[in-house]
Amino acid sequence: MHLLRLLVVAVLAFMGCSAAAQPGAVMGDGHVAIPGPNGITLRALLLPAQSGEPGVPVLAFHGCGGLGRADRPIRLPARERDWATRLTALGHPVLFVDSYGSRGRREACEGGSRGVEPETVRRADALAAANWASGQPWAEPGGVVLLGWAHGGSAVISAAAPPLPEGAIRGVIAFYPGCNRLLQDAPEWQAAVPLLMLLGEADDWMAARYCQRLAGRAPANVDVVVYPGAHHGFDAANAPLRERMGLAGTSRGGGVATTGTDPAARADSLRRVPEFIAGLRPVGG
Repeated sequence: MHLLRLLVVAVLAFMGCSAAAQPGAVMGDGHVAIPGPNGITLRALLLPAQSGEPGVPVLAFHGCGGLGRADRPIRLPARERDWATRLTALGHPVLFVDSYGSRGRREACEGGSRGVEPETVRRADALAAANWASGQPWAEPGGVVLLGWAHGGSAVISAAAPPLPEGAIRGVIAFYPGCNRLLQDAPEWQAAVPLLMLLGEADDWMAARYCQRLAGRAPANVDVVVYPGAHHGFDAANAPLRERMGLAGTSRGGGVATTGTDPAARADSLRRVPEFIAGLRPVGG
């Protein structure tokens, strides 16, 4: 049995390497290789709409915890699995893009971005993935929706600014992103497409006030919702509030932040996200 287990792991690792070597290939269990920026191949996980019909695609971008080890198939955390189940049931194909595993990284919560910055590298990932996904047979014409959490939220709000691939992105949703870098380093930032920011008022990892200031630069295109008393990760299902330590770049300082479910904020976001997507017009429509 031990030998068989080792063989299975080796085969799965080989499948991941093969997918990375063949952009556009669809491997077992929905693993996809996408042409990325600067010649890199992005590994991703495609979950088709439960209807089996083309739909408005949602491209999902993980937080600093990543999507598992780079030498193993993508593994969705509980929060991402929950959202994927809901969105695919509503007719949306969901594509999870693994910015870390594609570069041999596992996480950035403790060590920091270290060359995989959301405002630059992951923005480029989002634009490349949107350009690719918008032309796939499972994608309803008119552009994709970018959705990101935390580090991934920072990536998608960065990707909301021009220039954008023509006809590729119809809207952006960001859960509790970090906005301070954009606020400081991108004074010309504006959202070129509708952008929904969902923030926790009590978030002591990525403070909401920076995103509120950033949104003030393009109020016509940005909708900001701040949930009173909600902490980082408020949309997770059944995640008890807890203090996490050893984190990089917390607004509270000391590498400490509180994370966990806020039932009221979660319930509202579960309603608001599908409504936002349904209200988006196709690019050029």
